Amino acid sequence: MRKVMALSLAAALSAALAACGGDDGEQSGGGNVTLWMYPVISDQAKSQAFWAKVEKDFEAANAGIDAKIELQPWDGRQEKVTTALAAGKGFDLVVLGPDQIPQYVQQGTLAPVDDVLADKSAFGKSALDALSVNGKLYGVPIYHTATLPVYNRAALAKAGITDVPDTWAEIKDAAPKLAASGVSVLNYAGAPNETLNLTFYPLLWQNGGSVFGSDGKSVAFNQPAGVQALQFLLDLAAVGGLQQGAATSTSSLEGSAFTQGKAAVLPTVQLSQLSQIEKAIGAENVVVGQPIEGKRRVSFGLPGGVVLGKHAAGNAAAKKLAAYLATPEVMAGLAKESGFFPTRSDVQVPDASENAKKFAAAIDKLYPGDTHPKARQVMSVLAPHIQAALQGKKSAQQALDDAAKEANALLGG
Repeated sequence: MRKVMALSLAAALSAALAACGGDDGEQSGGGNVTLWMYPVISDQAKSQAFWAKVEKDFEAANAGIDAKIELQPWDGRQEKVTTALAAGKGFDLVVLGPDQIPQYVQQGTLAPVDDVLADKSAFGKSALDALSVNGKLYGVPIYHTATLPVYNRAALAKAGITDVPDTWAEIKDAAPKLAASGVSVLNYAGAPNETLNLTFYPLLWQNGGSVFGSDGKSVAFNQPAGVQALQFLLDLAAVGGLQQGAATSTSSLEGSAFTQGKAAVLPTVQLSQLSQIEKAIGAENVVVGQPIEGKRRVSFGLPGGVVLGKHAAGNAAAKKLAAYLATPEVMAGLAKESGFFPTRSDVQVPDASENAKKFAAAIDKLYPGDTHPKARQVMSVLAPHIQAALQGKKSAQQALDDAAKEANALLGG
């Protein structure tokens, strides 16, 4: 058995261009399979131990198959995956999200995986739909992320607020009260390198908006719903409702306004982050809410899918490994170690804490994002313009119109 390896960026890129995984497995009739796995389990030691066991157990149950699970860093993920798929080497399987899959389907570098799951009845329809393109399943759903707002009870109480503000109207009302006590209502990560799925897009969805138009040939974020969502942030900033330096802030918890007690609401938090937050502000002050409500109550969460490279479409070992990762036993273990949630209805959430139950209960209020072959590119175009608005350089309308002009050119509109 090959050991699970945590590769550096340079080493991983080198591996992507070397003959391994996909070619090897296809030529040998399915005896070899390589999976690129990302830090779904944030604790590095736990991640290495878990995937080493998965690899060992899979090989024990499938004599003659040599499986290799390579642990990859998030940094450079998009570029490395694109390079490997274009070269047809590096891996057979890789974990991707719904907003990444369409571009590779369009490029013709992924193979459908409908035949990997003999019985799809145990899987949530929303997860299967999110990982499908044109009616074909391209990702085997092995976990589901969930984000919810977390509140600092002490900060709210200091401003005389007893109920958590979980609607736009309540957040607007709370902002000046909190500012008077030296606390911002929101801790917002406005740095352009932050994913908009965890910052601006939830506000857009809460206000009934979308990133793309219905035909996918143009963007829609500069329509009234989007302008109002960005104006919501600007209005909060004007009354001290965003932390100082919000336009350049990152999502790192360490040193954040929220963990320092200087912000009352962290809008998108994962279950796995709660322990760090509890240590920072005290477990007694941590309140997990339901998705914030504008015109609708929604937050971000997506299924993580194991996808199959087109170059490995004939690799039987790869399909066996993908199916194995979706078994109840593996999925339950992954949920326990990662803090994410199963995509199967017959797998119980391992953590029975009250907060875990709140996250699990919110799954049907979560949105995986607006899927499009150029979703990631559009996000990169939009983010700097939102930052410019937060810095007072542009109005909400101008920022989004400027971004739309660039994005539509990207889409060919």
